[in-house]
Amino acid sequence: MNVAFEQPSLWQRIAPVFTGFDGPLSLAILLLAGAGLLTMYSVGFDHGTRFVDHGRNMLIAFAILFIVAQVPPQRLMSLAVPLYVLGVALLVAVALFGITKKGATRWLNIGVVVQPSEMLKIAVPLMLAWWFQRREGQLRAPDFLVAGVLLALPVGLIMKQPDLGTAILVLSAGLYVIFFAGLSWRLIIPVLMLGAVAVTALVLSGDRICESDVKWPVLRDYQKHRVCTLLDPSKDPLGKGFHTLQGMIAIGSGGIEGKGFMKGTQTHLEFIPERTTDFIFAGFSEEFGLVGCIGLLIGFTFLIFRGLMIAAGAPTLFGRLLAGAITLSFFTYAFVNMGMVSGILPVVGVPLPFISYGGTAMVTLGLGLGILMSIAKSRRLVQT
Repeated sequence: MNVAFEQPSLWQRIAPVFTGFDGPLSLAILLLAGAGLLTMYSVGFDHGTRFVDHGRNMLIAFAILFIVAQVPPQRLMSLAVPLYVLGVALLVAVALFGITKKGATRWLNIGVVVQPSEMLKIAVPLMLAWWFQRREGQLRAPDFLVAGVLLALPVGLIMKQPDLGTAILVLSAGLYVIFFAGLSWRLIIPVLMLGAVAVTALVLSGDRICESDVKWPVLRDYQKHRVCTLLDPSKDPLGKGFHTLQGMIAIGSGGIEGKGFMKGTQTHLEFIPERTTDFIFAGFSEEFGLVGCIGLLIGFTFLIFRGLMIAAGAPTLFGRLLAGAITLSFFTYAFVNMGMVSGILPVVGVPLPFISYGGTAMVTLGLGLGILMSIAKSRRLVQT
């Protein structure tokens, strides 16, 4: 007896590729991407092709997100060690053969010029999540020590370039993994207290330690100037303090409702430096005011909350640690960028996700969100 089997249609074959994406996370991404395009058009319409390039970078990021979302977390875990080793090897190559621009050696020519430190924003949490997955059920204090070494190696190489902004992002991503893995509060609280004491001492003794003849250990002179400028930007209003002061003026001048779309005077009269990159939040605040800033904060809060929900529901320890670290990395990006622009943190090169211009940062953003989508899809497969 002949039995005829119905052949699946083309849509039935490709439908699984498009299904399983997390709806709330997708909504948060689309809303923030829309805010980014709107802001870039306003602050960058007279800044060459920044708006068009920003849109292109977003499309590339979405393509990367879509592709990475198809990779199951088990496959991502198998890539952790090779990516980490490759990233550290490239950082060593940068130290030996890197390209120096404006006093910083951060780039490597391998046929194309790349910045290997960007890779470590994803490779480090991947590696640490892989390590703790292997030690699941048998964690001991030495395991956290090994994780600390795995984290300190790339962070030290990045700080040597020097690139304090990227070092902060890589360090925070690694610390999030270690925290979620079960690091005891008995170790965390003393460090937090020590940090609070150090910040208080810095503020109280700022005038004395910021003298030109005082050398700071570990930090370079330009990093010392950034901290001292944070303490009192008015000491050098046309030099080191110019960025901070102009950012604060732009934010304050926006008021409650802002000056309106494309009507920011501080922005379009070129008072805000780096208005399409690191200081784009100042231009956004000037034009959309407190109301717009609250809306943007709600968007980031929604993204972070949904990411943490995905992390909590991940079927494996690896997925939970990786999703949690990547999600809180978005918090670090937003907090550091908004803090430095508004004058509560030193100026470091940290972009605002979705909003700031930058091809490499957008690719990293797409990669991180793709991993979150992959973990969300794996949870749904387990549930079904």
